Amino acid sequence: MGKMRELGTDILVVGGGLGGVAAALAALEAGRRVVLSEEYDWLGGQMTSQAVPSDEHSWVEQFGITRSYRQLRSAIRQYYRDHYPLAEASRAWGDLNPGAGWVSRLCIEPRVAVAVIEAMLMPWRGSGRLSVLQPYRPVSAEVDGDRVRAVTLRRRDDGSEVVVSADYVIDATELGDLLPLTGTEYVTGFEAWSDTGEPSAPAIAQPDNVQSFSVCFALDHVEGDRTIDRPAGYDYWRNYTPGFWGGPLLSWAAPHPRTLKRVTRSFTPNPDDDPLLVDADQRRNPGDGNLWTFRRIAARRNFMPGTYPSDICLVNWPMIDYLDGSIIDVSESEKDRHIAAARALSMSVLYWMQTEAPRPDGGIGFPGLGLRGDVTGTEHGLAMAPYIRESRRIRPMKRIVEQDLSFAVRGEMGAVHYRDSVGIGMYRIDLHPSTGGDNYIDVPSCPFEIPLGALLPQRVTNLIPAGKNIGTTHITNGCYRLHPVEWNIGEVAGALAAWCLNQDATPHGVQSDDKRLSAFQSHLERRGIERQWPDIRGY
Repeated sequence: MGKMRELGTDILVVGGGLGGVAAALAALEAGRRVVLSEEYDWLGGQMTSQAVPSDEHSWVEQFGITRSYRQLRSAIRQYYRDHYPLAEASRAWGDLNPGAGWVSRLCIEPRVAVAVIEAMLMPWRGSGRLSVLQPYRPVSAEVDGDRVRAVTLRRRDDGSEVVVSADYVIDATELGDLLPLTGTEYVTGFEAWSDTGEPSAPAIAQPDNVQSFSVCFALDHVEGDRTIDRPAGYDYWRNYTPGFWGGPLLSWAAPHPRTLKRVTRSFTPNPDDDPLLVDADQRRNPGDGNLWTFRRIAARRNFMPGTYPSDICLVNWPMIDYLDGSIIDVSESEKDRHIAAARALSMSVLYWMQTEAPRPDGGIGFPGLGLRGDVTGTEHGLAMAPYIRESRRIRPMKRIVEQDLSFAVRGEMGAVHYRDSVGIGMYRIDLHPSTGGDNYIDVPSCPFEIPLGALLPQRVTNLIPAGKNIGTTHITNGCYRLHPVEWNIGEVAGALAAWCLNQDATPHGVQSDDKRLSAFQSHLERRGIERQWPDIRGY
């Protein structure tokens, strides 16, 4: 191997998910140079390589997201209007939901989001202000006291490395990978009640007990037999019965997240429903009664007749949640083993659906189901990347705890107002079953704010988290981890790094000084970042 390549930049963003993309855009728009790295072939993270339709709150079409996230959503809809043969009524639908999925008002094919994100970044690439390194992942870091000097990134395909030095480093990785590499203090898993005072926390900390991750996949259903070969691990997963599940994992029945009672969902491929009548409002209907339409990403009736022979359905269901181990703070070989096992689980779920799943007509199996790896960008047919729900989390200047936003605690007072609010979000605290054998934890929450102090490590001065690695707890991560909140967090991280360079300030100095904080918050408001909720009810 020849001399190691070296790059220098103002701001290094490691991780090209939604938070990383938003961070890069904010920093670029503030006049700074950026290097953005991503370990997978697609930018966009949970919306693209992980293939998960957006999890958003009920007011998303009116308020409660940043201007740039709204621009992303609008551009995705426009992409469909510009490039897809939409049916006349669907083309005229202002709040077009291409998949007409019940989980979200914007259920889409992942490649569309990739195209839009690439278009958003393209002018900055052309100008030379943005360098994108793909597919690269971080493997080491150079640290000088409380500052990160450089990060070494390794290319997936040939093992070549590049060292990127930067004034600010933003960790937008899915698992908070820069935290151990830089020595930044962090926590994992459940905190103890004695530490946080959270009503839902256990008595003793459980650092190895983290939420399950999933390997999602897209399906359609057409005539013919598309049954795959029986997966090697099928017998294991067919007999897999978690102690709290109430029955086998491979079943249409699973615990209800809110009641924990075992309920049976239906599965009806290609119902002849009208997409324009789908009311994707989780307040009124969680939408998971029919798993086919729950996370549908292409509704064939949204398009001209004959364009789509079938709907396309995204499988992110209880039965693919992987519970057999964590991929945080384990060896690379163990991490790879768990991801491979999660893929085997997903393939086993597909095979079960094709061959053994009960049908509404009393029959068994749906042999016409088939993987749409062309939609998810892979030869194996599953999503490119695992869907990650929980990360390492910094020890922050301000930790967000359950009692800050739990409706049971706060009631009509609403969530805590933070003096250093830099954004807002809304979602129930939605924790999936965990590697330690815990069932769902579902806690109604109030519309909440994002405190700047949650983005600041207690000690390290120039590393800023931009995703699930901010200063939440295991509990509050359950509502701060969704698409629009991650984008907001990333946008603030990028804006903060650029602001500090442009104003000769420090992140901690901005957060602690009222005058500096007010100036930065005004800057965010001019960017279209909402910092407080309007007076809303009925959540």
